[in-house]
Amino acid sequence: MDEWEYHPPPDIDESMSEHLQNFPRQPYMLVYAIRSIAALLLRGWMRVYHRMRIDGRDHLPASGSYILVCNHTSHLDTLCMLCSVPLKQVHRAFPAAAADYFFSNLPRSAISAVLINALPFDRKAKGAESLTVCSRLLENDGNILIIFPEGTRTTTGEMGRFRSGIARLVVGTELPVIPCYLEGGLGAWPKGVLLPRPRRLHLRIGESRSYSHLDKTSASVREICHDLEERVAELGRSNG
Repeated sequence: MDEWEYHPPPDIDESMSEHLQNFPRQPYMLVYAIRSIAALLLRGWMRVYHRMRIDGRDHLPASGSYILVCNHTSHLDTLCMLCSVPLKQVHRAFPAAAADYFFSNLPRSAISAVLINALPFDRKAKGAESLTVCSRLLENDGNILIIFPEGTRTTTGEMGRFRSGIARLVVGTELPVIPCYLEGGLGAWPKGVLLPRPRRLHLRIGESRSYSHLDKTSASVREICHDLEERVAELGRSNG
């Protein structure tokens, strides 16, 4: 008979706050259960309180990893994007979230890691390292990365310039990138307002883009940013 050995999880000596900020995180069935219940409640809330409508779900790949990019108007954006993916994939969908805000204290870290399954993204000191984490995540088949390339929420409704991170992540790869546009987020939960308002939300999901034909140059990075920015803005102009 083989000798039995106990191997504790590698994060056993970490504080709760440190554990929540780690990525990738250790899998825990209780966390999965809580997140699944939260996802069901979230979809019900969005449908009733915000009368949310989602168009273009058929553009989401049936298999493989992919990236969802969207305009950024409010904290509702992430929740809407999570509602767009199939419920069975909720544990494989990872919104990139600013580490300095969403993981700044224990309550925010708990909500971000447990309920939203956020990936901590250090947009100031460790941007390249965070992109490497995103790239490795997408190498595992079936993972979904949610990114807001503007980097911060708009306060005017005007879409900001797309930053280069998304382009550096996908240039020269086969990764599908799905442009999306959320309408109504700014009115429903503008920056500085404590609680969301009962306004309509409309998420449009566009056709997949791929940039495998481009070389890894600064010109290609600019081209990808411009293309994705145009595709997202185009969805925003659509009345469908």
